[in-house]
Amino acid sequence: MGSTEDLDYPQIIVQYSNGFLISKVMFTACELGVFDLLLESGKPLSSDAIAAHLGASTIGMKRLLDACVGLKLLAVEITQEGALYRNTEISNVYLTKSSPKSQYHIMMYYSNTVYLCWQYLADAVREGRNQYERAFGVSSKDPFGAMYRSDEEMLKFMAGQNSVWSICGRDVLVAFDLSSFTQIYDLGGGGGALAQECVSLYPRSTVTIYDLPKVVRVAKEQFVSPEERQIAFHEGDFFNDSIPEAELYILSKILHDWDDDKCIQLLAKVYKACKPGGGVLLVESLLNEDRSGPVETQLYSMNMLVQTEGKERTAAEYSKLLEAAGFGVIQVKRTGKLYDAVLGRK
Repeated sequence: MGSTEDLDYPQIIVQYSNGFLISKVMFTACELGVFDLLLESGKPLSSDAIAAHLGASTIGMKRLLDACVGLKLLAVEITQEGALYRNTEISNVYLTKSSPKSQYHIMMYYSNTVYLCWQYLADAVREGRNQYERAFGVSSKDPFGAMYRSDEEMLKFMAGQNSVWSICGRDVLVAFDLSSFTQIYDLGGGGGALAQECVSLYPRSTVTIYDLPKVVRVAKEQFVSPEERQIAFHEGDFFNDSIPEAELYILSKILHDWDDDKCIQLLAKVYKACKPGGGVLLVESLLNEDRSGPVETQLYSMNMLVQTEGKERTAAEYSKLLEAAGFGVIQVKRTGKLYDAVLGRK
């Protein structure tokens, strides 16, 4: 048996311990507008210039910029005038607000909302329930009532989900050929980014976003142009209200919010409403069958513990839920990215 030195424990523990610090450096640089400023300037800037533009201290900004260089989020050039900073390509693409693939909004949601729940992870593990009551002083019994506790919080959540689909939407929508489905309902479609990607990929289709009235209102005001003729809206609570007939139903990151009984309840309603020959597309992050990974999905499942009533599942577990609701011929496609696709047919 090898010594503990062979396993390089110190490096691993330090790396894991620094995970929070690393993410907060990136989140803070996003929140202060560092990457946006450097993109807009069109040229490298000194730390003093960046601090002055953003109303920050020179000492604090210098340390933040150097940490971003270490994380390869910024590059630095040493000149006669001193150090000049510029964005790396990854920052221009993913960390600036104006980029079509910007992840700014999901990062701000993690920084200002998710992390507050994670402060009570030990309590969540002990109690087996979400931590909204401790984190925000609101009831834990209605997860989405807690998530949408204000218009501002709801907008942050919707913008964050849209940013996720800006980089992941295409992969899950081309996992299967959906061109035969022209009448599609996107249950819990939120800000509409996945619906917009769907009608772009399948121009013969129309997608109806089915969501709570206040979510639909914000989607129309903030995210989906009235000129988008292939996207419609249906206001309602799909657990308590009827689900209209359609050929395909998309449930993207919906089932992972709920326990098995609630999932079967919803899927049974979808099965009843679905046209013969139609189907349901589940978009979720799939655990390996032995639950050994992927680590991202394992961490998402921890997040479901602190924020929802649900969990991440294996492909077999999702298949079992679909079968319990009546769906047959179930296909699974792993995309190799953050989210995967499961298609059940009626």
